[in-house]
Amino acid sequence: MRQHRHHLPQLDSHPFITDGGLETTLIFDHGYELPAFAAFDLFRRPEGYTVLRDYYRDYLRQARNFGTGFILESPTWRASRDWGRVLGYAPTELAEINRQAIALLHELRQEWQCPSTPVVVSGCIGPRGDGYQVDSTMSAGEAKAYHQEQIDTLSRTQADLVSAFTITYSEEAVGIVRAAQAAGMPSAIGFTVETDGRLPSGESLAAAIMAVDRETQAGPAYYMINCAHPTHFSAALTQGADWVRRIRAVRANASEKSHAELDEATALDSGDMAALASHYQALRARLPLLNIFGGCCGTDHRHVQAICEALFQTA
Repeated sequence: MRQHRHHLPQLDSHPFITDGGLETTLIFDHGYELPAFAAFDLFRRPEGYTVLRDYYRDYLRQARNFGTGFILESPTWRASRDWGRVLGYAPTELAEINRQAIALLHELRQEWQCPSTPVVVSGCIGPRGDGYQVDSTMSAGEAKAYHQEQIDTLSRTQADLVSAFTITYSEEAVGIVRAAQAAGMPSAIGFTVETDGRLPSGESLAAAIMAVDRETQAGPAYYMINCAHPTHFSAALTQGADWVRRIRAVRANASEKSHAELDEATALDSGDMAALASHYQALRARLPLLNIFGGCCGTDHRHVQAICEALFQTA
């Protein structure tokens, strides 16, 4: 196992923000078709690079205005072998897409980073299967083998860590962490939950986080909750529990709807921005190390702006 070489400033007490729902913003606000919800497919289109660059700049301006750090998350959630095959990408093309995505973020870091706004570049990893339901499962070993290819590619770029989003069961998370450890990369694990606060697998957040820490010797740099509304999981955050202290990031959905309801939706539910910001204030009181704030499905730069206004004073 190689030791990673990256310093992660988000592990300090400085607050960080990140972006909102990239895919829902591109689809519903900008009118782009994203087959299989794959934002990386924009790199195939002449205007794709500019569209993505401008998308991130909206959020980077907020980080500079509020004096926070920023985590640039790559548009590579679907850029792994099985999803690439669905979309007609050869493995060599996928590897190049992952490299292009990190190159774009590195350029943005050079443009926007300043002493009050440290910028972290994260390589985004998605589940092998569906992000809303457990349609099939892998052992931890199978998950490591599957995700190793994308993580190895990201490890040879300017990415500072890999972050897994909408993970639905603990064994896949274990495999991702082990693949990152083998590549010498820090990792962050983002679990999604249903309206009852449990993962789609039925595992509790507590059980999933403790299982991954046990099987990887506390391998993740931190954990995240994403793609769920705060009302779905806040009651599950047992105050004072050691596992709760492992959660540093929340990227919540705008909508209180279930995953099944969102999957069937034909219009975007942007939720109540002020109420969402209030939920983030409450979460910061419940999660002692929470310092990374962003959004997921249905959120855009306006939601993150409301969250920042609720949490921070303007610079």
